[in-house]
Amino acid sequence: MNIKALLPTFSIVLLLVLLTTSCENRQKSASDNQFSADVIIYGGNSSAVIAAVQVAKMGREVILVSPDKHLGGLTSSGLGWTDTGNKAVIGGLARDFYHRIYLYYQDDSAWKWQEKKEYGNRGQGNVAIDGENRTMWIFEPHAAELVFEQLVAEYEIPVHREAYLDREQGVTLEEGAIASIRTLDGKIYRAALFIDATYEGDLMAASGVSYTVGRESIDKYGEEWNGIQTGVLHHGHHFKSDISPYVIPGDPASGVLPRISTDEPGEFGAGDHRIQAYCFRICLTDFPENRVSISRPCDYDSTQYELLRRVFESGWREVFHKYDPIPNHKTDVNNHGPFSTDNIGMNYDYPEAGYKRRAEIIEEHTSYQKGLLWFLTSDPAVPAEVREKMSHWGYARDEFTDNGHWPHQIYVREARRMVGDFVMTENEVLGKSPVEQSVGMGSYTMDSHNVQRYIKPDGFVQNEGDIGIHPKNPYQIDMRSLLSSKAECSNLLVPVCLSCSHIAFGSIRMEPVFMILGQSAATLAVMAIEEKRAIHDISYEKLRQKLLEDGQVLQ
Repeated sequence: MNIKALLPTFSIVLLLVLLTTSCENRQKSASDNQFSADVIIYGGNSSAVIAAVQVAKMGREVILVSPDKHLGGLTSSGLGWTDTGNKAVIGGLARDFYHRIYLYYQDDSAWKWQEKKEYGNRGQGNVAIDGENRTMWIFEPHAAELVFEQLVAEYEIPVHREAYLDREQGVTLEEGAIASIRTLDGKIYRAALFIDATYEGDLMAASGVSYTVGRESIDKYGEEWNGIQTGVLHHGHHFKSDISPYVIPGDPASGVLPRISTDEPGEFGAGDHRIQAYCFRICLTDFPENRVSISRPCDYDSTQYELLRRVFESGWREVFHKYDPIPNHKTDVNNHGPFSTDNIGMNYDYPEAGYKRRAEIIEEHTSYQKGLLWFLTSDPAVPAEVREKMSHWGYARDEFTDNGHWPHQIYVREARRMVGDFVMTENEVLGKSPVEQSVGMGSYTMDSHNVQRYIKPDGFVQNEGDIGIHPKNPYQIDMRSLLSSKAECSNLLVPVCLSCSHIAFGSIRMEPVFMILGQSAATLAVMAIEEKRAIHDISYEKLRQKLLEDGQVLQ
């Protein structure tokens, strides 16, 4: 099957069927439930796919064990307005991905609902469509998923989908290394090297590797922007007017409105358990032929949005400021303002939660955001001009067709983070401390979304945790941040939930960087196999040379 020759108009449903069948035919082993490869990658997001491609390119066997049905994670689940930072530091297979997106949109048939010239060359910072470098950085969800599926087919990578790690008893360790992992369906996977590329770090945690959840204190690593940051207001996603948090404004005895914490926010600079708010990056369209109307959710409760009513009463009108335009009259919708798509404070237990509880959290987030859309569309307290404009938006009929046009992946902005022998902090990101063993670069703002909504001493509501500090220059990411302590596990690489502080992760957590680190982690894994040495003992200079040969940008 010549995947490269497929046209954008080819049915993605048929393509997925063909690819799944093709991969399943290559997944047979001596036992129906036992599989082996040189490298096992647990995850199905962009980092996982790129890591698998790199292993295959280096001539080694790899199996992608994906808890997800759809490949690509956030990149193919609504985050089409790519957070690139300085595009010059995005190299290797990550850049190849955006080149393939470019090729997809060179075909006129890709522009089904909009002419290419009408979309223009928009984007953040630089251009969306870079003709000189043949890359494209803004795209539709289905286009990204198609590219990921083409990659695993092109490199004949077996993909085991909806394969959930048995997090209680599914990891077998022998002499400080992972010997095998088992999924909930009873399948066992053996390999010399393992890569945990999940957003949650489940394999890492189940392997007994040290990790943390939440924010470190500013004293932990000598940082300025970590920990509780009450009073710091960076992006504008805060309450700019005095708004009462009480059911009866000004009356604490009347009770507190929904989605406001009654806990004390904590001491400035102290560490805590809280993590960045999650949301779905919704893909909406205002093109009538492709629009599915926003409907009232069956569990809709208008009182959940009373706080937003009061924000509107204060004069705020920035509802559509993050309806970022992607091709074909669609949007990548992101959080904007004091009360928006971020479901602040409702995800604290997600990183450590079991699968059932995570599903409940995801469903609650889904209900919240669908209810928010209906509120903006229908509630008489919403300004008429907002309701009128909102009436033109709906779900994109040709996106997420097997999930009610709703994104497959919730935006897990932050979950667990490994604690290895080397920890990336804001000091490395801001260039205050040197990085000795670069395996890739980042450049985006240290961007933390709000983590809590609390009541100030003056009796008004406020958000906390929204930080945006831009590095003056692109920065290097150290190889050692991908490695656990050798004493804890000698054959596990972690390119997503890597060893870094909360605020450093605020910059590193961008999808292009996850792809970069996925490739570098895979390269290190294959080199360790070929040299029959532990990943911790591989010469950095040899790794560096291989990464440069493969197009990675290291400085």
